Amino acid sequence: MSKETIVALHAEHQGRWKNREEIAEKMIVLIGQLYREKNIVTSVYGRALVNRSVIQILKAHRRTRIVDVELSVVNTFPILEALAKIDNIGSAEVDLGKLAVEYKEKGGDVDAFVANAVQAIQNRATEVEPKDVVLYGFGRIGRILARLIIEQTGIGRGLSIKAIVVRKTSDGDLAKRASLLRRDSIHGSFAGTISIDEENEAIIANGNFIKVIYASNPAEVDYTQYGIENALLIDNTGKWRDAEGLAQHLKCPGVARVVLTAPSKGEMKNVVFGVNQADILDEDKIISAASCTTNAITPLLKVLDDKYKVLNGHVETVHSFTNDQNLIDNYHKADRRGRAATLNMVITETGAAKAVAKALPALKGKLTGNSVRVPTPNVSLAILNLTLDKEIDRDEVNEYVRQISINSNLQGQIGYTNSTEVVSSDFIGSRSAGIFDAQATIVSGNRLTAYVWYDNEVGYSCQVLRIAEQMSGISYPKVPSTTQA
Repeated sequence: MSKETIVALHAEHQGRWKNREEIAEKMIVLIGQLYREKNIVTSVYGRALVNRSVIQILKAHRRTRIVDVELSVVNTFPILEALAKIDNIGSAEVDLGKLAVEYKEKGGDVDAFVANAVQAIQNRATEVEPKDVVLYGFGRIGRILARLIIEQTGIGRGLSIKAIVVRKTSDGDLAKRASLLRRDSIHGSFAGTISIDEENEAIIANGNFIKVIYASNPAEVDYTQYGIENALLIDNTGKWRDAEGLAQHLKCPGVARVVLTAPSKGEMKNVVFGVNQADILDEDKIISAASCTTNAITPLLKVLDDKYKVLNGHVETVHSFTNDQNLIDNYHKADRRGRAATLNMVITETGAAKAVAKALPALKGKLTGNSVRVPTPNVSLAILNLTLDKEIDRDEVNEYVRQISINSNLQGQIGYTNSTEVVSSDFIGSRSAGIFDAQATIVSGNRLTAYVWYDNEVGYSCQVLRIAEQMSGISYPKVPSTTQA
């Protein structure tokens, strides 16, 4: 290759990159206008573009590598421009990536194409009455839920955090709570600004006034005193896991429904969004969002059972250590968990395999499970060893799951990677319930071993949030509409 060719290639790639940066800068303005004025969330193959930087928007387009198309802002910007011209639309999630791919195939006038694509969301209200949310507990899941809800609050959209309930620990408690929300060793700094109101005992995060209520038990709280009405309370303490215990919240004025961020005990419904959310009825006042592992594996187990029929199997989870374990060897009521979490692999039980049956009854009694806690702070791995009803082909299974992750109503639950280089830290912050690792798939006759990564904090919290939205009557049509799994 000549010197002149190298110089020309350098200039070409630099010019192309600068052009795409410029386009992304223009997109930010339109994305923000659509969000604030029409309550429309734009995305590229499920990756939201609202409040994203130029680099984040460019990176979001790289997801299309798993779709076998080359897509950039050059393709999506005309779609976005056409969308912004339409006045009588609102309250929807519009996937610019999918529309751009469809438009590349069909061609024609882009304005007419987009106008036709969004007919289903014409004349919709641009504002949705926000639902009051109370976070009971403010630990790992509570703070991530707070970040997620604050991120999407916008103007009159979705859920609105009105209060958190915690036990007062000491002087300076409020500042420490705010600091933990502001800084996170795993997930980084809070995306925005946080301040505290000492006089009114509140945290102000991106303009959200969040009252901090100090209480030792639910009976002490009257939420109506704080202007909270008909609220959805998310209990992330894990202290009560049965209907009787959680019903204490419903006795508090201002609380209408409760979501538990842990597997339930007894007959309470365990819901994995994407699989059995239709089981949530208007009369259900208390719902469990199951566990992070159950949410990671159940969607994949569902689609595998749908196509191949699962006869039996074993689930082994390689799970990051949790706050329940000891940092150094010390007494613990549970077996083995007293040993130093950062120094050991620790075998422990998991109820995930049995919990799957609560969301997916077809697999009742067919799965066993166990867990190994390992010295990483976040991101876990589920290994599914399954016996299927028929012989299978590795490439066929991988392609089937890939299509599900792109073009089904489980797009938000089942992620997909085909990289030979990914490791656990690459999935920190992933909003999928679980990510199928195609390179790790093993097939032998009718035996399948599948590997599923999951951010056991963020991915799970996203699932909780989806349940919370459904229980609050909040839903947004998708353009284009997804097909059934």
